[in-house]
Amino acid sequence: MNKRNFQKELDKIIETNERAGVVPSLLLHSCCAPCSSYCIEYLSRYFKITVFYYNPNISEAQEYRKRADEQVRLIVSMPVPNSVSFVEGDYCPEDFFAMAKGLESCPEGGGRCFRCYEMRLNAAALKAKELGMDYFATTLSISPRKNAEKINEIGERLAGELGVSYLVSDFKKREGYKRSIELSKEYGLYRQDFCGCAFSKAERLRGETGREKTDIASI
Repeated sequence: MNKRNFQKELDKIIETNERAGVVPSLLLHSCCAPCSSYCIEYLSRYFKITVFYYNPNISEAQEYRKRADEQVRLIVSMPVPNSVSFVEGDYCPEDFFAMAKGLESCPEGGGRCFRCYEMRLNAAALKAKELGMDYFATTLSISPRKNAEKINEIGERLAGELGVSYLVSDFKKREGYKRSIELSKEYGLYRQDFCGCAFSKAERLRGETGREKTDIASI
């Protein structure tokens, strides 16, 4: 079975919309300002974007606020061809911990992360439907550490279940990740060194110190 090329599929969607002379609306879930930078620069040429910041996986309130504020600062600072607006979702880290129950020991990039993708994509799909958007998508696939196949699989399934179109993507293609680093430097964006959840932070600390265990509750 041939591996899907999500970038080429996205190219076809954009080409079809351009031929029809339409600029569709897009609800773009963002995990953080750095990851969204390239996505906004690229997609705002073809879509009217509403950035949806919904990340209950970020366990520390101070860290969450810092990242959310950076997202707003980027949107205000970045010149774009079509409009980009901002909507902030509810911040309920207890929802994330409830979702992760029983998956605490999963390694980064495993089953717990897949459930986290789904949690955030589900919220994005519901918000897109509520706002009457033409598509929903997520910036998550720009990270080399995120599974684009799984992200798109979840997005397409939710689209079918909830009745709102999902925009397939793999934003790390065409050096998207490299461009996001360049834009982060250009705008002086805060670049975090872990995904945001207590489990990923504990895993990073174990890698730094060589300790066998880290008290999640203390992070």
